[in-house]
Amino acid sequence: MDKARRVFNLMIEKGCEPDIVTYSTMINGYCKGKRLDEAMELFHEISLKGPIPDTVTYSTLLQSMFQLGRVSTACELFRKMLASGQVPDLVTCSILLNGLGKTGDIEEALKLFQAMRNSGLELDIVLYTILIDGLCKAGHIEFAKELFHQVSDNGLKPDVYTYCIMINGLCKEGLPDEAYRLFGSMGDNDCLPDSCCYNVMIRGFLCNSYTSKATQLLTEMVGKGFSADIITATLFMDLIIHSNKSILL
Repeated sequence: MDKARRVFNLMIEKGCEPDIVTYSTMINGYCKGKRLDEAMELFHEISLKGPIPDTVTYSTLLQSMFQLGRVSTACELFRKMLASGQVPDLVTCSILLNGLGKTGDIEEALKLFQAMRNSGLELDIVLYTILIDGLCKAGHIEFAKELFHQVSDNGLKPDVYTYCIMINGLCKEGLPDEAYRLFGSMGDNDCLPDSCCYNVMIRGFLCNSYTSKATQLLTEMVGKGFSADIITATLFMDLIIHSNKSILL
């Protein structure tokens, strides 16, 4: 980035004024290097004398702020974005939803989601999935289930990742039977379970002491050409070790 900055400064010295794409590229470099303060210095420089920051510029900074845990700063920047007349696109909205959900600010995430709906923005399955994930992690499984069912009502289809998140959420709430019914219904939506879904469901069974069902599903998974991931394999190993200890005792 230091070399990039020297080229950037040389560019200006030679009378070639950088456009917003160039500025955004520099900001992106600083953000990737976790040098947010320097990225913000450049952002303020643009605001004073440079071209108008666009949605890419704002999205890049928002992503970095959430990654570094600077939630209030991200929310402040988003308000500044709206005040400047920049309309957030789906990428910006997904960054905000994901950031708010992962930091546990699910109420703000819900408000944002509702605001996006009211604005007429055409929401995609990615945004629904992000919010469902946040709701599951916050323990709001009933809200997550309701939102999951709204996906179809809004003309969208849940993808494999959406199913995985919902199945995992149900299992964590002690609802493996309901999770398995959802797992079994995936084919009805032309979305067959992949290796990830099988592993999530098997782990859900194991964590809820459904050992027999977990073993049966493992056999089914292997028969379809999939294999257990490291987490699932470890759970089975722990189960075997524990069982052997019980026999010895």
